[in-house]
Amino acid sequence: MMTNEKSTKNVFVDSNECTGCEACVASVPNVFRMTAYGISEVYNSQGDTEIKIQDAIDSCPVSCIHWKS
Repeated sequence: MMTNEKSTKNVFVDSNECTGCEACVASVPNVFRMTAYGISEVYNSQGDTEIKIQDAIDSCPVSCIHWKS
């Protein structure tokens, strides 16, 4: 169940699949940032709500963002 509280789950970006579109960074900058190589990375999995993080996952055009199990 998704909540409006800060996430307790971990999320990751598959750097081999990321195209550097910056959609996740734009939508959840407290969780994602761009590296010097022009790809997204997670720097704070608990930086925002699960709902907002899921929105970033859903907005990724190449589906490279995933929840860690």
